[in-house]
Amino acid sequence: MILVALAMIAIIAMAALSIDVITLYLAREEAQRSADQAALAAARVISLSGMTGDPSNSALSWQAVCGAPNYLASQAATSVGQQNAVGGLAATVTVTYSAGTGSPWVSDCSAAPATFGVNPMVKVVLQRPPLPTFFSRIWGNPGNTVSATAVAEALNSSNSGSVGTSGTLIPTQPTCVKPWIVPNRDPLSPNDTCGQGGGAGCAKFVSLADGSITNKGISLNGTNATGVIGERFWLAPDCVHTGRSCTLRVNPPDGNYYAASRRTWLEPPPSLEYLPGQAPTKNPVAVSTCASSGSVYEAAVGGCDQSTVYQCGVQSSAASPPVVVDLAENPGAGTNDTMNGVTCMIHEGSPVDTQPDGQDTMNLSAYPFQILSGTGGPLTGSGLASGSVITSSNSIVSLPIYDDTQGTGTVNPTGTTNVTVVGFLQVFINSVDQWGNLDVTILNVSGCGNGTGTSVSPGAVAGSSPVPVRLITPP
Repeated sequence: MILVALAMIAIIAMAALSIDVITLYLAREEAQRSADQAALAAARVISLSGMTGDPSNSALSWQAVCGAPNYLASQAATSVGQQNAVGGLAATVTVTYSAGTGSPWVSDCSAAPATFGVNPMVKVVLQRPPLPTFFSRIWGNPGNTVSATAVAEALNSSNSGSVGTSGTLIPTQPTCVKPWIVPNRDPLSPNDTCGQGGGAGCAKFVSLADGSITNKGISLNGTNATGVIGERFWLAPDCVHTGRSCTLRVNPPDGNYYAASRRTWLEPPPSLEYLPGQAPTKNPVAVSTCASSGSVYEAAVGGCDQSTVYQCGVQSSAASPPVVVDLAENPGAGTNDTMNGVTCMIHEGSPVDTQPDGQDTMNLSAYPFQILSGTGGPLTGSGLASGSVITSSNSIVSLPIYDDTQGTGTVNPTGTTNVTVVGFLQVFINSVDQWGNLDVTILNVSGCGNGTGTSVSPGAVAGSSPVPVRLITPP
């Protein structure tokens, strides 16, 4: 009985101590989850801000996003980190930034080196004050401090060959890319010679040699004064307005095209023509329920094409499957597929009345740009006041940029044409009209060329955005 009594004392002591150990382990897991979410939140703010489209910081965009503890990325990380309690209490959140590749960690990203504009990294250290113990205080332990560290990055593949020592471009592979294939022509660049047969003289979104952004910087109010981020123009289908298939108006597609024979602009400048991409052979996953025509193209517009692989920097012959222009689809007024899919996706009431009509909107008067909730959006429907600042929207989509210099840059007048993706645009859809024309604002540009000047890595960084966000483990 004496031995049993002594053994019970030891067993009870071990059981009591295990409760404290388990409590510490659970708090550690809570802290790590909070740190991971906080780091991803800050990296997502950097990605959506378009800051990586100004890698030289010429517009002082870095300061506005992560230049001090009180700016957007740090605010997002701190807010998310403190919302998730650790051991019942909010933790202390410390946010620092680095360009990676051995660069130091700084609390103010404006002090980071130039490569920060290509590969911005954010580190969150979350620390919980001493966690009270239940039984180990018997041995004089008043509590244990719990901490966790997480690192996330937002990679813009543009000029990514300058990151690291390999000199190899890192391609991206975003998901849910919309089937609007645009030529590598910037209709609002101050160096633009598009239109009236501008051809190869048109300013490019991205360089084919190294994937870098041609016209870096931030522009306000939708006009191009200083850079491509913030440009606002019309995307118009390069198809006549009749028939279910696409009969090309201009071959190759152009920007700001002036039809000399008709003495008129095909679309009022600034504008850029797009081609219909080939949709999957079966309906894509996560199709919006209001896409009504039964067209897989419309379903891919209104919902999400999770089948087609859009990878930057892969030659069309090497892509599996290749990215294809499909003129069997008329995205414009011939079918109204673009109009129907977009009005469903962005919750626009009608494409022919006064705008905005229910969809989310953007404030472009100051940087960082603000997204404002519309009356028809799901967030407003769930109780958020219309006009509130939001951080995500169905109006944000990704488009592939194709290499329009291959051969003569033309596409087959009928049927299909394989094309090479050399970059992506992330745009905000302001509205769509009854002709399938899209009023868009550029939020991000990401390029990786086609290997003409610098080799492109076969391994792509995948994500939901052209500037993908990911956690790095270990930090």
